[in-house]
Amino acid sequence: MCRFLIAVVSAVFLAPVEAEEVRVIESAAGGFQLFVDGAPFPIKGAGGDGDKRLLAEMGGNTFRTWRIDQDTERLLDEANALGLKVTLGFWLGHERHGFEYDDFEQVADEIENFREAVTRFRNHPALLMWAIGNEMEGFDEGGNPAIWMLIEHLARIAKELDPLHPVMTVTAEIGGDRIEAINRFCPSVDIHGINSYGGISDLGERYRAAGGVKPYVVTEFGPPGSWESKPGKWNRPDELTSTEKATHYLQAHQAIEKDPLCLGGYAFLWGAKQEASATWFGMLLQTGERLAAVDALSQVWTGAPPANRCPVIAEIKSPAAHRELKQGERITVSLECSDPEDDPLNVTWQLTEDWDEIAEGGDFRATPPSFPGALIESTSNQAIFRMPRNGGHYRAYADVIDGQGGAATASLSLKVEGKYDPGPSSRIDLPLTIAGGDPLADQAYAASGWMGDTQKIVLTPDSREDPKIGPTCLKFEFTKPAGWGGIAWQSPAGDWGDRPGGFDLSGAATLSFWARGQHGGEVAEFGIGIIEDDKPFPDSARIGKEFTLGSEWAHYRIDLTRQDLTRIKSGFYIVVKATGLPFEFFVDEVVVE
Repeated sequence: MCRFLIAVVSAVFLAPVEAEEVRVIESAAGGFQLFVDGAPFPIKGAGGDGDKRLLAEMGGNTFRTWRIDQDTERLLDEANALGLKVTLGFWLGHERHGFEYDDFEQVADEIENFREAVTRFRNHPALLMWAIGNEMEGFDEGGNPAIWMLIEHLARIAKELDPLHPVMTVTAEIGGDRIEAINRFCPSVDIHGINSYGGISDLGERYRAAGGVKPYVVTEFGPPGSWESKPGKWNRPDELTSTEKATHYLQAHQAIEKDPLCLGGYAFLWGAKQEASATWFGMLLQTGERLAAVDALSQVWTGAPPANRCPVIAEIKSPAAHRELKQGERITVSLECSDPEDDPLNVTWQLTEDWDEIAEGGDFRATPPSFPGALIESTSNQAIFRMPRNGGHYRAYADVIDGQGGAATASLSLKVEGKYDPGPSSRIDLPLTIAGGDPLADQAYAASGWMGDTQKIVLTPDSREDPKIGPTCLKFEFTKPAGWGGIAWQSPAGDWGDRPGGFDLSGAATLSFWARGQHGGEVAEFGIGIIEDDKPFPDSARIGKEFTLGSEWAHYRIDLTRQDLTRIKSGFYIVVKATGLPFEFFVDEVVVE
């Protein structure tokens, strides 16, 4: 009898949970609808790494990922516990990052990795569909047949191994050869995923006019991108306030809802990200508070606004925004804000460097340097800044928080006369923490110099997986079994020796850091200085050393004595080469002392 009961209990609690069947069904009128286990499932989702519990509470029913990595199983389990579904993205390399679709080994690796991913996750109850690639065709015509034939091959693998879930591929809008390529080369792809921002209002009409016949999902939508926005006074796009951006999310949802070919959409970005500015696409602040875009989508997802709504920003302005400023000049920035429930508001102000580019493509951008000392005084309605004694472009930010989980944000672009020059030999106090340690501390160097197979690198600057010093550490992942990649911590951010800058670290004796491997045996080169003499502004010294990491934290040191440290542009770097398997390791408290 006892054995019988054990067998019954085992059968109940150990039997695998079966995946739910997901189908795309065409209506008699020519539209399409998504069904999960026989029930209609209009996609009401978002993409990003923000709080998934909040997404569910706001009425969302799904989120999408861009890649499969060591965190995927946890995300799927979390989604299942919250009643959410996941569109699981499989990242395909981009040609602009060095991936070659006619390279036998690279393509073979992608095929094998995808086969393993489908086999591993096909039965998870939270899985909604597979998304093969994201904007892998680039931003030109997108007509390379090798890309589309690989996608078709992967789609067939997915259908062979997992007949219960549809397959999608995701493109950057629909121009060029994208629609024709999918129609001609990808018959096994069920759904066309489309990332669309400023053009979403007439996306359905344009899709049909270009020959689109498959059902589609708007896989990214939000405010117009910086590349779609009219340049402002200083050739920088003027950023909308978070209150104004909410209108664009509503308009996008209306376009999605009215088109019978559209299965729904994923708002971008459920989280915070540096892209064009620190707040351009984020639907949440870095501290987790939600912005008005979340309230707007929650209202259309649930039929009612949240009980406590986000603060409202009517305007951010300054006479200083309309003229070139003197170095060191005092300026005033004004803010008009309010709260629907009259909650007391806390306003924080910040001045940072502005980016020199019109961001496109979603590549990693390091957080630009900030100037906390520039803020002289502030209230909830205005701030007085003293501009840096350096020429260039800057951006003033105001974050408004209501203490109830809601927030608003606005920014203003400013120009200081003269060229920006951080100084080729600016002295800096030692010891200098370059990375790790306090994650909120201002860093002299930014992790902006991504090298090699960048699409295979995942850097988590605030990992909480057993840090050595403080609450967080760096987590470095190389997600593929072949190739090489690395990251350099740079000053100025994003510079490879074409601009002056860096710091004079003369007097430093040691570069030290803590590191540990996930399993032990991971090999990486660590060093300081990586820009060669063929550049106008190279590093004055280049010192690197290869270490084999153990599974426990260990303290590593690189001798800097007798080195010329008068101009160090790359304060720290990591370079790895794959050895047949993906791997990961952790780094903490990188210090020059």
